[in-house]
Parts: sequence; structure tokens; C-alpha cells
Amino acid sequence: MLRTIILKEARDLLSTAKFATTFGVAALLILLAFYVGAKNHQLAQAQHQASLAENVRQMEGLTDWFALEQYRIFLPPQPLEALVTGVSNDIGRTAEVKSRGEIAAEDSRYNEDPVFAVFRFLDLGFVFQIVLSLFAILLGYDAICGEKERGTLRLTFANAVPRATYILGKLVGSFATLVVTLIVPMALGCLLLPLMGVHLAGEEWVRLGLILLVGLLYFGAFLALSVFVSALTHRTSSAFLILLVAWIASAFIIPHTAVLLAGRAVDVPSVDEIAAQKATFARQLWKEYRDGMKSFSAPEGADQDDIEALMAHFNQYMDSLTTIRDAKMNEFAGRLNEDRHNRQAVQERVAFGLARLSPTASLSLATTALAGTGLELKNRFRVEATRYRQTFNEFMKEKTGMNVGGRMIMWKHSDEEEEEPKQIDAEEIPAFEYRTASLADSLTAALPDLGILALFNLLFFLGAFVAFSRYDLR
Repeated sequence: MLRTIILKEARDLLSTAKFATTFGVAALLILLAFYVGAKNHQLAQAQHQASLAENVRQMEGLTDWFALEQYRIFLPPQPLEALVTGVSNDIGRTAEVKSRGEIAAEDSRYNEDPVFAVFRFLDLGFVFQIVLSLFAILLGYDAICGEKERGTLRLTFANAVPRATYILGKLVGSFATLVVTLIVPMALGCLLLPLMGVHLAGEEWVRLGLILLVGLLYFGAFLALSVFVSALTHRTSSAFLILLVAWIASAFIIPHTAVLLAGRAVDVPSVDEIAAQKATFARQLWKEYRDGMKSFSAPEGADQDDIEALMAHFNQYMDSLTTIRDAKMNEFAGRLNEDRHNRQAVQERVAFGLARLSPTASLSLATTALAGTGLELKNRFRVEATRYRQTFNEFMKEKTGMNVGGRMIMWKHSDEEEEEPKQIDAEEIPAFEYRTASLADSLTAALPDLGILALFNLLFFLGAFVAFSRYDLR
């Protein structure tokens, strides 16, 4: 009997004009998200290569490695960023690697193309959050009360049909039918990626598969919620209105309210406040540095007529002053940054904890964690840039014999017969390689939200089961 009810539910869904329309729109948007994502990735790759070429071009004409005091590195585009953008377009993607001082990222994509910041990109996150949830509501809001209005519910139970079997068949039949039909455009979208030149590695295919699984879990939660509400009401208009309010609350009100409440509950100093404190302390250190410069004296026994030797001693002295100043500045800035980071972490936990009352928030957090485009992307880029700076400094020390940075005086003796200096070879500079989070780490970060989505499915399923067991069939 269960199999009969499941097949009947599948036939009823597939034969309606409502299904054909909503499925057509959903399938079109899913394919469009893959297509737009592939095109955006191609454009991002071209822009990245152009930035690398321009970075090398700006070093043309340099004949001394001492002149290269800083070097620009770029966050490379990842294929999954185009499908689940997260915060990847909001953060800075360029960083200047200097021998000393803090590393700050700048030049976000939305800074370069502000029109996209207004309308945002069409990606899988948008399709899942908005389109699939509405798709589930439109096809599930009349699952029970619609049958009652049409008179088919009483006719069905004129036979000896257990209520538990009926509601289970309804839920399983509708979920299986809709999921199978949605897998088709998703599979076509995956085939579209390599055809458009977007080649995913093995681990990235696993991540994409998990992202699609999260989307289906989210879809299942709204479908189960729709059947649950349909089993609580006796009119389709009432069920649809309740579900529309629930969808608005889940997609917009709860996540935004959670962020607002977290901002009120946890005070985090602004970037401008931190920068002002750093600038004040830097001015104080500069005064000490300037006073220290006046205290220089040549080592005892040094030849006062040997200008090159005196310049070498002076540069060593200046380098020691700069090292002391940087140590003080780094310690002060580190304390400020750590305090802000800790406060921000508490604020994020509060915001995400409240937002997870909505399935939409769990969907967004899980998909961005798996795609590597969550809030950790900004911190990871800074960490990778700091790691690269060590490599860059070691390379520059090999070329110049000292740490480049701070203040120094160069003394060079020229000779008419000296050969013309050769241009530095920019290809010798070590390439920046961005290391993404491992699949295990990303999955660990996404597991809580995967569990929450599974819990929503279970709770709404049980709610529909209990509500229908008490439903008035007349």
C-alpha cells in the first residue's frame, strides 16, 4: 500500500501544470547559475593573469634588488567561488608584501565593479536559498488541505488506509519525485563546467557534491514544513499564507535580526578606531626613532675617511633601530588585533547561533564552509600572505645581503668603464601559492549545519506525522 501511495503522489505531482512551471523555472535557474559561474570564473582567471603580468611589468627597468621594497600578491580565483560566492567578492584580494609592518588586503571585486555589489551574482547559494525553498512551498502547501478541498482525501480514506502509511507515502513520494527531477539540471550543470573550461580537481568535485547534498537537505526541510503546515490547516489559502510568512522569516528576518542583536550584544572596536590607536603609537615610536638617529656615533677606531665603511656602520645602526621599533609596533598592534579578533569571534558565535534558528542560515554557512568562501577566507588569505612574506624576505636577503626595509643610505662608487647594470629577473621571485583549507577541515566546519538541516527535516516530518494523525478528514 505504501508503494501505491508513493507512486500515486509522484504521478499527481508530475501531471500538474504547477509542477511543470515551477520545475522549468528552477531547472533554468540552476543551469543559469552554473553557466554564469563558469563565465565568472573565466573572467576572474583572465583578470588574475592580467594582474600578475602587470605586477611583473611594473618591475621593468629595475637594476637593483634594493629598489624592490614591496611585492604584490593576489588571491587566486577558485572554481567553487563562482558557484558559491560567499564573501569572496567582498574581501580584498590583493596584498602588498613588505619586509616590515602589517599586511592588509585591498581591491575587492565589488570595489572594482560596484554594480555587482548592488544586485549580487546569481549563484547556487541564491538558487538554493530563494528558488528551491519557494519551489518546495509551491508544490507542498496543498499536499493535505488541498486534497480535502478537492474531496479526494475523504474518498481515499473510504478504503482501509492507515493514516501513518498515507502521510509517510505523501512525504516520501513528493520528496523522492522532486529530488530526482532536480538532480537532472544539477547533473547537467556539472557537465557544463568542463565544457566551458572549468576543470575541478577530485577534491573539488567532492566539495561540489556535498554542496548539492546540502541544497537538497534544505529543499527537503521546506518540503516537510509545507506538508506539516498543510496538515495543520483546512484551507489552501491559509496554508500558503503561513508558509509565505515562514519563508520570509527564514530567508530574511531571522538572519538579519541575529546579526543586529549580536552587534548590540558584543561591542567590537571598528577598524578606524584600531587604525587611529596604531597611528598614534607609530608617531610616538617615530619620535623615539628620530632621537635615536641623532645618537649615532662611529665605532671606536673607525676610519673617519672611509665613507663606505661609515655608511655600512650607519645602516647597521639604523637597521637595529628599525628592528626595535618594529618589535614594539608589532607587539602593540598584535594586542589590538587579538582583542578585536576575540571580540569579533564572540560576536560571530552569537550571530550564527541565533541565525541557525533559520534553515536558510544553516544552508549558507554549510555551503560557504564547503566552498571555502566563508568568513575564514579573509583570515586565511592574510595568514598565507604572512607565510609568503617569510619566503620573500629570505629571497631578498639572498639578493641584497640584508633585510630590505626601514631607512638606509646607499653609497655607490661609479666608474666610467663600469658595465651597464642588468635588469633584475622578476621570474626569480618565488611565486605565491595559496593553500585552501583541507576537505576534512571544511567538512568539520560544515557538519554542525548539516546536522541542523537534518534535524529540521526530522522535526518537520514528525510534525506532519503527528498533525495528520489528528486531522479532521471531513
